Amino acid sequence: MREEILSPEQQFETKQRLIEAAGEIFAETGFHKATVRKICARARTNGAAVNYHFGGKESLYTAVLEYAYQCSHQKFPHDIGLEGDATPAQRLRAFVRSYLLRIFDEGRPAWHSKLLASEMSQPTAALDDLIAKFVRPRTAKLLELVGEILGEPANSEQVRLSARSIIGQCLFYYNCRPIISRLFPEQDYSPADIERLADHITRFSLGALQGVGKSCVAARN
Repeated sequence: MREEILSPEQQFETKQRLIEAAGEIFAETGFHKATVRKICARARTNGAAVNYHFGGKESLYTAVLEYAYQCSHQKFPHDIGLEGDATPAQRLRAFVRSYLLRIFDEGRPAWHSKLLASEMSQPTAALDDLIAKFVRPRTAKLLELVGEILGEPANSEQVRLSARSIIGQCLFYYNCRPIISRLFPEQDYSPADIERLADHITRFSLGALQGVGKSCVAARN
C-alpha cells in the first residue's frame, strides 16, 4: 500500500510503528549505525516510509527522542497530585517526586532510558531541539519555584546553583545505583522508597534553601 493513500488513522499508526522501531534500533546501535532499511523492516513498512513521514533519518531521530522524553513527562507531570493552592514546599516535593518517578519508571520501554542516556553522553544536534522545546521550559518552572522560595530573581546565580543541586540529588540515586547498591544494599526503588526519597530530598533542599536565603538577605543588606 502506498503511504499517500493511507487514512489519517493508518498514517498515525505507521508513524508510531516507525518511532517504536527506530527507538529500539537507535538504542541498540546508536544513530550512525542505524539504517533506514532496518528501521522500516522492523516497523513493517515500505522503505520510503521514513522519508515520507519524517523527511529522513535525522528528523526521525529527533522525533524519537522527543517521544521518549514526552512519554515520561505526560505520565508524571511536574505538578502531579497538587491542589491549586499548593505551597512552594508542596510544589517542590511534587517536582522532586515526579522527577524520581520518571527516572525510576520500570513500566516504560527499556529503549527510552537507554536512548536518552546515550544522547546525554554523546549528544547530537537533536539534543539542542529537545532542550529548546521541552527541557528549557520545564527548567524555567523549577527556577521560578526556587526563586520564589529564596525571594530572588529566577535568573540569579544562587537560584541557578540551588536548582542544579536539587536535580543533582535526584540524579545521584539513578546514576550511582551500582555504587549505592554495594554500599547500602538495603536501598530500593519501590513506590514506597520513591516517596521516602522524595520526602528526604525535599526536606534537605528546603533546609539548604533556608540557609541560602539568609545569605542572600545578608548580601543585600
